[in-house]
Amino acid sequence: MQNVAQAWLVYRLTESSFMLGLTAFFALFPVLILGLWGGVLADHVNRHKLLVLAHTAGMVQALVLAVLTLTGLVEAWHILLLSAVLGIIHALEMPARHSFISDMVAREELPNAIALNSSAFNIARFIGPFIAGILIALLGEGPVFLINSLSFLAVIYSLLRMQLPPYKSRSMKGSALLNIRDGLGFAWSDLSIRYSLMLLSVFSIVGTSLTVLMPVFTRATFDGDSQILGTLLGAMGAGALTGAFTLAYHSRRDHLFWQIGLAGGIAGACMMAFPISNTVVVAIPILAIFGFCQTILAASTNTLIQLRVSDAMRGRVMSVFSTIFIGFMPIGSLSSGYIAEQIGAMHTVYSLGVISILASTAFLIKNSLWNQANKNNEK
Repeated sequence: MQNVAQAWLVYRLTESSFMLGLTAFFALFPVLILGLWGGVLADHVNRHKLLVLAHTAGMVQALVLAVLTLTGLVEAWHILLLSAVLGIIHALEMPARHSFISDMVAREELPNAIALNSSAFNIARFIGPFIAGILIALLGEGPVFLINSLSFLAVIYSLLRMQLPPYKSRSMKGSALLNIRDGLGFAWSDLSIRYSLMLLSVFSIVGTSLTVLMPVFTRATFDGDSQILGTLLGAMGAGALTGAFTLAYHSRRDHLFWQIGLAGGIAGACMMAFPISNTVVVAIPILAIFGFCQTILAASTNTLIQLRVSDAMRGRVMSVFSTIFIGFMPIGSLSSGYIAEQIGAMHTVYSLGVISILASTAFLIKNSLWNQANKNNEK
């Protein structure tokens, strides 16, 4: 809800697609800078306590944004600053959250648990934009930010009510930089993780353009308001939710590479189709398929990594995943916003869709060659 309200508020204040990209950049760039440090924390501190502190800070951030908006004092620079604060919180929270799953379930249950975790996230992604669109139209953006702040109480309460095994302290050997290097080295040395993260990095950069520029399409292409924006983003969330449930039901490990590559290619095709869709009715199924593929790609990559990494390295390697998946998005947000100012949102999204298809094709070819080489070596 806050993401939708924030995007609408920024565009209402500035009428600039570049500012939309800049806001998203400020929200995500700290993950790129601090995400790997968050992985070191996740491996060497109590993840449960770290999550409680992070969500408490997130509640305060949302409350400040709500007060500024409700009092009419909010300006674009306030939003940029608070977006950066939230980005810092995410940088420290995400590696701990991803790693925390392994503290709650057995290793053989990880694929299903990761898919269910993605389902929970995407339920909110599906419902939130619809609610935000209606509330913005009726009450404005401020009440949406206030509701988001209050919602953190439920998250914090749930964390505090968990019955977990006693925390076992994990002392850090060597400096933080050495620990970061170990995590990066493990991700690079494992070819399956390396190739998957390389495709994820491309998709994180190009795929974010569709979400960032959605307010532009809402007004310029569909002549819509905040409710149409919520409907379009909600359609993407519905597809993502369907993808998460699909993975939870069919939590297989033997087709992860094909799932990742095909999802990236189909998502690229959706990016090419969306800009030339003429009506909301045509756009909704395209966005739903895009959201479906986005979840399949990210969750399958997450599963692949978690199955191949040891518990001692889990936080650091998952921070590489988080840094690439979330941290690379600001690069795409800022560049897509700038490019859209030069050549238009339609041509920007279409061109980035082509890049996604090419990267996914290269990934599948590389994977096929690698598998064939492994079979030959076994013979």
